[in-house]
Amino acid sequence: MPLLSVLFCQRTASGFRSVLLHHARQSLSKSGTDRQLTIVRYNRNARNTRTESFAPRQTVVPTEVQGIVVESGYIHPSTIWRSLLFTTAFTTGSFIGVSIWEYETIRSRAMQALRSKLSINWFKERVKQNRQEMEQWRKDLTGWWNKLSPGERIFAPICALNVIVYGLWRIPSLAPTMVRYFASNPAAKAVCWPMFLSTFSHYSLFHILANMYVLHSFSHAAVATLGREQFLGVYLSAGVIASFASHVFKTLTRQPGLSLGASGAIMGILAYVCNQYPDTQLSILFLPMYTFSAGAAIKVIMGIDLAGVLLGWRIFDHAAHLGGALFGLFWCHFGSQHVWPLREHFIGYWHELRGPPKK
Repeated sequence: MPLLSVLFCQRTASGFRSVLLHHARQSLSKSGTDRQLTIVRYNRNARNTRTESFAPRQTVVPTEVQGIVVESGYIHPSTIWRSLLFTTAFTTGSFIGVSIWEYETIRSRAMQALRSKLSINWFKERVKQNRQEMEQWRKDLTGWWNKLSPGERIFAPICALNVIVYGLWRIPSLAPTMVRYFASNPAAKAVCWPMFLSTFSHYSLFHILANMYVLHSFSHAAVATLGREQFLGVYLSAGVIASFASHVFKTLTRQPGLSLGASGAIMGILAYVCNQYPDTQLSILFLPMYTFSAGAAIKVIMGIDLAGVLLGWRIFDHAAHLGGALFGLFWCHFGSQHVWPLREHFIGYWHELRGPPKK
């Protein structure tokens, strides 16, 4: 089992603002200029007196990114129902989607095996193979991909998506769009899709490196146990459920703010692996001489997040972490044994809809 990183970055509202402040100070120190951005906080229901208990209406943050508007103020309870409905629909859709992916993969392999027995199809496959051999770059890419482990094959596209979104954050003109759709905020007008898109969103380099390191460390064991289709369903669902937990906590505590990062989804995978293999020995990054069991590690991590929720710590989005971890525990002890097998009923309907394969 790879090392457990203690540099596990968290999804956080105040942490996000601190990252902006850090990068801005570095930029200002290099350029010698003094540029400031006023992030306007406004209330969607300005006449409601309950909005007075929130943070100040304006917050001045030094940064080079211009035109960002962070929505704040009273969070209407109906937002929770919208979030719950989206979480339920997205989670169900995720597992239906990966079930179709599993079926189509098996169907494709069966058809390839059948066609390889026919001479005319053998000739066509031979011509296709010759064309592929002429494209050296394609051959090299295929060889590299085949050398990857199952866990690395599912990790690579997830990591690539996170890197692409990280690059989009570096484009100043896209900053308002990124804040609107790639940062989860229950007080915003766009509530549902940011719950999903924010799980692929990182603003700082340290954040994305730490999260991807942890995901890479545990993806191999998770994919080996779950399979790539079930792993993807758990990962995507854990991310959205983590966002929903964050929405509930922010609404109850009247603390709206931005949250982003893959930590909630990764916590779901981390909790699953640590409970599936509790006796596996892990160690701290840069301190490999100190080892501890995976079961003890997840208990400590969840304990810290629980304390953060109860004590009102605002450094990290502890509610999102707990939401993702609790879903991982649920899937380890119940979901994989009783929920995942239910896909066979849907696959039967999908098979009838697809009809017999064409020869």
